[in-house]
Amino acid sequence: MHGALTLYLGDPATAHDLAQEAFIRVCQHWDRVRRMDAPGAWVHRVAMNLATTALRRRNAEGRALQRAGSAAGHDAPASDTDGAVDIRAAVTALPLAERAVIVLRYFADLTTAETASVLGIPEGTVKTRARRALANLRREPGVPEVIIDG
Repeated sequence: MHGALTLYLGDPATAHDLAQEAFIRVCQHWDRVRRMDAPGAWVHRVAMNLATTALRRRNAEGRALQRAGSAAGHDAPASDTDGAVDIRAAVTALPLAERAVIVLRYFADLTTAETASVLGIPEGTVKTRARRALANLRREPGVPEVIIDG
């Protein structure tokens, strides 16, 4: 789960914290969780909900800082790229809905049905988002084809 959260968030430290928080919640609700048909899916759902909340909070804070920097006349720092596209960077650049599907399906190795359950969306939507995300990844130079065609 930690690897999937790291890919989803782009931040290993936050991913570690949220994975711990998800397991704490499992322990707190163990009497209910152990009776579920798919307790693992519930853990993933809790973790993804925590991660989505963290991303929204981080994005809101980033926009506020950017507005403050623009008002003060500061430019955004230039990005330092060497031309090689890292799979993590490519996945992180995907729209949030597509990123969630890719992370759960291909990096957390959940089935289409499990991914749909975790995200609370129909299986057809999982397939559509996965197809779009893979198409976006195919357009990224340097992304290993084994990742997107395998």
